[in-house]
Amino acid sequence: MKTYSSVILLLLVVFVFSCGKKDELTLKKDELSALKNESNELRLKIEALEKEISLLDPEFGIANRKPVLVSVISPSLGKFENYVEVAGSVLSKKNVSISSELSGRAVEVIAIEGMQVNKGQVMARIDAESIVRNIEELQKQLELASIVFDKQERLWNQQIGTEIQYLEAKNRKETLEKSLASLRTQESKTLIRAPFSGTVETVQVRLGELVQPGSPMFQFVGVSDLYVEADVSERYIGVISKGDSVEISFPSINEAFRTKVSAVGSIINPTNRTFKVEVFLPNLPNVKPNMISVLKIKDYEVAQAVKVPNYLILQDNKGEYVFIVEDGLSKKRYIQRGRTYKDRSEILEGLTGTETLVDKGFREVGDNFSVTIAQ
Repeated sequence: MKTYSSVILLLLVVFVFSCGKKDELTLKKDELSALKNESNELRLKIEALEKEISLLDPEFGIANRKPVLVSVISPSLGKFENYVEVAGSVLSKKNVSISSELSGRAVEVIAIEGMQVNKGQVMARIDAESIVRNIEELQKQLELASIVFDKQERLWNQQIGTEIQYLEAKNRKETLEKSLASLRTQESKTLIRAPFSGTVETVQVRLGELVQPGSPMFQFVGVSDLYVEADVSERYIGVISKGDSVEISFPSINEAFRTKVSAVGSIINPTNRTFKVEVFLPNLPNVKPNMISVLKIKDYEVAQAVKVPNYLILQDNKGEYVFIVEDGLSKKRYIQRGRTYKDRSEILEGLTGTETLVDKGFREVGDNFSVTIAQ
């Protein structure tokens, strides 16, 4: 019995001790929560009072404002170049429509669209049956005329017969020779050949179709004598001239190189107010007619200029400005901007290039804000 009573007593002591410890922890947590609430209320009251005092005393507001953490950069000094960028298209001076010089039926069409052909390669054939028959007939007549002429010539050399007979035989033979040569020329024209090496763009004739002289059969583009043509705004008249340096890039093949302006148009297109610019292209294996290109034509250059990133330039009702750092404060510095190309602007007035510009954090600062420069 004593043992059983001791165990009960021990359990009661542990229970009482645990309850007491739990009550103490709860009290401390409640006390901490109350202090935090009180601290938040005091912080809000302090901030409200600081704002009210700052409105009445601006110097107090500047002195008590927390420093803004910023990073800084310096303006860059050096050459500034501006380019006119326009889209152009690769064209060929050898872009022709091939047609027949004779009338007849197309008995063979060899060329297909996109086919690469060499100079002189046969692209189509026109029926030459009637011409062949005429050639055969003339050949027989020429054989007889040649025999007659040979006999008349021998007789004339022996002073037999009249001169008229000799001249008639000679004229007959020569006339038939010229007629035969003309027919052979016509026969050769029944074969439609490529005038130069290039690509067949379109085929406009079908097998068995009747072809007339001058009717287009193929649209053909040469692979040489390529150039780039672009439409440039009329505001650049007088700025772009023949011989100017041009950088051309081809986005589709990721290639770029420098060349020159070969021609400048003298007529303004009334529809889009542009003029034509033609740029010479050397022979490049990967450049094809109708390929899109981008032309960069330099229209402005300064040997020594102050340059800043565009995103740092802000604007208000007085003009454009940037923030610089002086004596731990951010200062608003008004500027006059010149040309802008890509992500950089030329600064004509307001900066000398020795200033320290606010970079990251430039939207969080104002005039005479205290700043801390991040290291």
